[in-house]
Amino acid sequence: MDCDKCGREAVMHAAYSGLHLCEDHFVASVEKRVRRRIREDDLVPDDATPEDPQTWVVGLSGGKDSVVLTDILYRTFEQDPRIELVALTIHEGIEGYRDESVDACVELTDELGIRHELVTYEEEFDVQMDDVVEKDPEGMAACAYCGVFRRDLLSKYAEKYDADKLLTGHNLDDEAQTALMNFLEGDVSQVAKHFDASLGNFEERGEQDDFVPRAKPLRDVPEKEVALYAHLEDLPAHITECPHASEAYRGEIQELLHKLEENHPGTRHSIMAGYEELASLAASEFGARDEGDTELGECERCGASTTRDVCRKCSLLDSIHAV
Repeated sequence: MDCDKCGREAVMHAAYSGLHLCEDHFVASVEKRVRRRIREDDLVPDDATPEDPQTWVVGLSGGKDSVVLTDILYRTFEQDPRIELVALTIHEGIEGYRDESVDACVELTDELGIRHELVTYEEEFDVQMDDVVEKDPEGMAACAYCGVFRRDLLSKYAEKYDADKLLTGHNLDDEAQTALMNFLEGDVSQVAKHFDASLGNFEERGEQDDFVPRAKPLRDVPEKEVALYAHLEDLPAHITECPHASEAYRGEIQELLHKLEENHPGTRHSIMAGYEELASLAASEFGARDEGDTELGECERCGASTTRDVCRKCSLLDSIHAV
């Protein structure tokens, strides 16, 4: 098929839009969507100046999503002195997996000249995910442990580096899955938190002074298009699934969405359009803008913000170290 923009050979067909695009127009399309999301979410505040720049910490795992996000952010703000990028990589301690993705992170950041920081579970928590999976004191999926630890370190080091924002590489598929899971679970408060934490325009979100605000500039781009972009731009992405990945429920949702999207192109976009509007309404009623929302305190062990005496991360570490 020929590109609908220029007549050259197309490299992809977007069923949800009907467009066939050549390599150049496809790459431009992905970058345009990311930059539009940056504008629509007001990631660059009016008061950002070269003298008082914004620091954005980017969660760089070495996978396709975070590598593509980092590359596009660099391309977009390379000549803009108002934005400083810091790439943060977390090594969980997974033999034969994370070392290769860290190599990809180093290669990318060296090529782009971006500051790169590496932290490890072993240094921070005295654990490695391979050992956690073997012990499994809580009888949980590996992702349940890892998600808590990763979120903790992303937040901790975003604060340490005085970040104004924390950016992650969640794509359209990721966000549509989360939206559908929250809806099916009937968790209205979680929908509200989702909006205030990472979905809403920064002018519309409720105040969350206890955390570095998050953003997901890649969330309008389908997963397969992210992978194609990484391939066409020859980016050093480590495209291999974690050997401990076992989120069974999310996997069912993922399979359901794939079937719906195949039979009804545009389903993911429709889900997110409606979800974001509903999430905004939920946030105004149940989210951080609600004065009656539960106040956060500090963990007795590590000082992290939490609604408990001991945060979830510390309680998990207690269980692991007790085995």
